Amino acid sequence: MIIALAGPLGEALGRGALAILAYAILGVLLLVAGFYVIDMAIPGRLSKIIKTDRNPNATLLTASGLTAIGLIVAASIWSSGGVLQEGLLATLVFGVVGIAVQTLGMLLFDRVAGISVRELAKEPKLQPGAVLLSVTHVVIGLITAVAVI
Repeated sequence: MIIALAGPLGEALGRGALAILAYAILGVLLLVAGFYVIDMAIPGRLSKIIKTDRNPNATLLTASGLTAIGLIVAASIWSSGGVLQEGLLATLVFGVVGIAVQTLGMLLFDRVAGISVRELAKEPKLQPGAVLLSVTHVVIGLITAVAVI
């Protein structure tokens, strides 16, 4: 049985496993980058605000932002067509663009609708603005993901 895996099937499985590992590492790095971008938009340390202060607004905004990045990464992988190097590059570019678009969306909501991420993160109770901005994050991620496909 082990000898059979050394042939074409073994090569295909090995390439597939390496591709999964490469995409997973890149996806995690993009999620970490997205977390730090959100952290920069919120006063204080985001991990403390979520873990110690248990702030529902910061948690919801962060979760929705990371969900949006995950959608973009998944769509980038889906559209790569099995070409690993091109797929990784496209995933990196689209992931960074997605993070940038979300950041612009947060800034735009702050200016146009008067919904400030900085203010929401200070509120101890869940605010309607946090729900609205979180849905906007996911929708921006979905739009970007569909554009990638």
